[in-house]
Amino acid sequence: MKNEILKKQYEQERERILSLCLLQELTGDYTSPVFGEGSENASVMLIGEAPGREEAQQGRPFVGKAGKQLDELLITAQIDRESVFVTNSVKYRPTRVKKTVANRTPTAKEIKDSAYLLKTEIDEIQPKIIATLGNSPLYAISYIFSLGNLKIGDVHGQKIELSNGSILVPLYHPASVIYNRSLIEVLREDIKMLGKLMRE
Repeated sequence: MKNEILKKQYEQERERILSLCLLQELTGDYTSPVFGEGSENASVMLIGEAPGREEAQQGRPFVGKAGKQLDELLITAQIDRESVFVTNSVKYRPTRVKKTVANRTPTAKEIKDSAYLLKTEIDEIQPKIIATLGNSPLYAISYIFSLGNLKIGDVHGQKIELSNGSILVPLYHPASVIYNRSLIEVLREDIKMLGKLMRE
């Protein structure tokens, strides 16, 4: 990471996340945050929900099962992962404890509390296209840019112009096809459109 503003913001977020351990309002892996990675001159920014177990262990976004799905989709769309910037709406792994520790969806408050850093990433990378992967990052972008209550099922694959000049392209989360095979072709077609838009 060469961008000094982002480096500073990541360190501030690391401290904020660690402080969440003391609040104990919700559960999460607050000791292993995962920040954005990829080209700092990227024309496309991919935004996921939050790190999972493997992402927290490796300190990189999208390296687990969903990461493999994403890599396959990027190949389909002829997009080189090294040419994009990949991040999450929340930078730590939200968890819930039943019999074992498992991932959970971040709350609206967690997404809003993390939005300042996502906005900084957008301001510093200045992507031509922002692709949200699932409802949580779509909620984050809707909050940052005051877009109202958008739902992925209603707007997936659409091109939405943002006030900063970027184009928002909402996509289903790659993990969704693991649980709902009927979404595979929908997601493939949407991400092919993303690749075409990127090359225009």
